[in-house]
Order: sequence, then structure tokens, then C-alpha cells
Amino acid sequence: MKNDLYSRKWEKFLHRVKPFRFVPFVEFVIAAGSLATGKLHDGSDFDVIVGVRRGRIFTARFFAVIIFKIFGYHRRGMDHKTDVADKICLNHFVTERKYRLNPPYTGTWTELYQSLVPIMGDEKKISQFFESNDWMESKRVYRRDERYIEKSNSFIKKFWEWILGGKLGDILERLKFIQIFQIKRGLDGALGYKGRVFWGDDELEFHPDRSKFEQ
Repeated sequence: MKNDLYSRKWEKFLHRVKPFRFVPFVEFVIAAGSLATGKLHDGSDFDVIVGVRRGRIFTARFFAVIIFKIFGYHRRGMDHKTDVADKICLNHFVTERKYRLNPPYTGTWTELYQSLVPIMGDEKKISQFFESNDWMESKRVYRRDERYIEKSNSFIKKFWEWILGGKLGDILERLKFIQIFQIKRGLDGALGYKGRVFWGDDELEFHPDRSKFEQ
């Protein structure tokens, strides 16, 4: 039964992750959380680590939220704990400066990081991501997984990157204060066991309750 659930979840995830092909400045996508470790249940959502171009992290998140909402695959904010099954949880974005994942590097978190599954994007960037996390024992070396999606870009993505690659994009990125306001507004009802939530120009991480990783 567990294997059936695992297969069904992965099949659905690989379909639902594809809208990242339309999100500008996304360089790679890695499956994380219970989907990667296999410790999932019917109500599990889909955690991802998203590598993005430096200087465009808030822009990438903005487009990701909009696009996944259009498709109906977006998990609602941190303070919503219902209707999350099989939704994409946009809870971790990193640029090159923050490829090295934050500690703790023990117990279930080490297991979590060791289980990461690269799904789509620039394989050189993915290799760099794993090289940056040289604390892993045994050291992870990137090898393409059979679930890797080769065609991870689209004309729409390239078009938006062209439009927003210069000053217009700089202006949009400076509107990050709107996203930060929304994040702060959802914190009070979301923070739980050993919550880790922070944001900056090189990393956005939203793990308000880490109990599910320590069961």
C-alpha cells in the first residue's frame, strides 16, 4: 500500500511541478520533504527547493505563486493547514550565495537533505548546489535521476526573463516589501515546533513547524 501511495504521489508531483517551466529566473527545482524521504501520507503536500537567479528571488517567488495558483496547484500560506494534499509548497528559494543549506545537519534533517531529488533545471547549477553542501556524509554528487524532466524552460519563461532582466526587473524586485508584509501577517498563526522562517535577497525559507521532519 505504501509503495502504491509513493508511486501515485510521485506521478502527481511530476505532473504538477511542470508549471515551473513558465516561472522566470528559476534555474532548478529539487523535490524535498516527505516526498523525497518517502515518509508521506494521503494528506502530504509537495515541498520543493527552488534555485533562482541572484537579484530576482522575490520576482521568481511572485511569478511562482501566481502561476501555481492559476493551475490550482499552490498550497495556501503558512497559516493554512487544510486543503494542502498534493499542493506545491513554495517554501524554499535560494540563490548561488545560499546554496549551502542551513544547519542543523543531524538526525532527520540530514536524512532529509540526503534524500533530495533534482527534478528539473540547469544540471551544472544543481551540481554546484550539491558541491556547496560538502558537509553531507556521504557526500552527494549529482547524478541525473530517472524522474528528471529535461525540457524545463518555455518561450514564456524566456520572454519574461528578457523583459525583466534589466531596470524594469530591478523595480519589480524592490516591491519585495509587499511580499514581506504578507509573510509577516501570516506568521502569528503559523509558527509551531522549532519554526524556521526567514527571508532575504539570497534565501527565502518558510518552515513554520518542523515537527513533521522529526517524527
